[in-house]
Amino acid sequence: MELADGREPHYVGLMAAAPFLAAAFASWPAVLAAGAGATALGIVFALAGGAFEPASVINVLGVVVATGIAAGVATLRQHQAERITELTKLASVAQQAVLRPLGPQVGTLPVAGRYISATAAADIGGDLYEALDTPYGVRMIIGDVRGKGLEAVRLASIVLGSYRHVAYERADLRAIVSDLDRAVARSVGDEDFVTAALVEERGGTLTIVNCGHPAPLLLRRGKVITLDPPAPAPPLGFMPVVRPRVERLEPGDRLLLFTDGLGEARRDGNFFPTAERAWRLLGHGRVDDGLASLESALTDWVHGQLDDDIALVLMEYTGPQSSMTVPAVPSWEVEAPRGA
Repeated sequence: MELADGREPHYVGLMAAAPFLAAAFASWPAVLAAGAGATALGIVFALAGGAFEPASVINVLGVVVATGIAAGVATLRQHQAERITELTKLASVAQQAVLRPLGPQVGTLPVAGRYISATAAADIGGDLYEALDTPYGVRMIIGDVRGKGLEAVRLASIVLGSYRHVAYERADLRAIVSDLDRAVARSVGDEDFVTAALVEERGGTLTIVNCGHPAPLLLRRGKVITLDPPAPAPPLGFMPVVRPRVERLEPGDRLLLFTDGLGEARRDGNFFPTAERAWRLLGHGRVDDGLASLESALTDWVHGQLDDDIALVLMEYTGPQSSMTVPAVPSWEVEAPRGA
């Protein structure tokens, strides 16, 4: 085959595209195989005209060189992918070490916790939660560290480590806030902080202190009540002075604790209607089933595209227990246990 001016066409150079295309998604052995096939096909095209011209030789050599470059690119891409996979696994392990599984029972309360990551690549962020059966009743915390990544996980682990200690030692939730504030202040910069809500259930009395965090929702007989604090307080790290909110629980009451990712979830500019849907999603069945229903509805609402991680804790008050000896008053109004 010849062109109108008598020159033979040179298709050989086009064969160099094959190994580069393979490098985009295949491993280096596959790239070499594609390159070998492209080289062989290039030689066939070069000999089709009956003579192996210098230009054809150069084109075939170009395919060989392109194959080598493409194999190197594929090797680097594969190593990077393996590195990302390993880091993702490490991040997941770090997250699981920070956020221990909750429930199904903490003390006398059914409790469930759930962490929803905004990215499919890694379950890692600064949202935190914990629920503990202490001498002062069941105590819970939910919080949100400013920022993302391993640094946020580090600060979350500091807050939770401190909380897991002082929750057993301090009779007053306000004293716990002071301890956590000092722990945060020692570990962060001037612009870093942690929002948090601390909850205590003691003999049917619910006490909440809030440090710049979204207010918990109380689900009662088909209604959803926002438990705003008596007065606003800044996050941990800014020396918050908190005022407790005290509520008397009724059997069947449920309490939802959540981070601000839930309040910020939106589609087409419309926020997820948490309060409107909370009872239908969370008011029935087991608490862990309720959180699963909430996650499913939320994912559908945002079409699977969350802007921020979300931590959720749902607990239920089932009523007074016959074996319960904890007074139904806030813990700081009674004498602290010996050794506390």
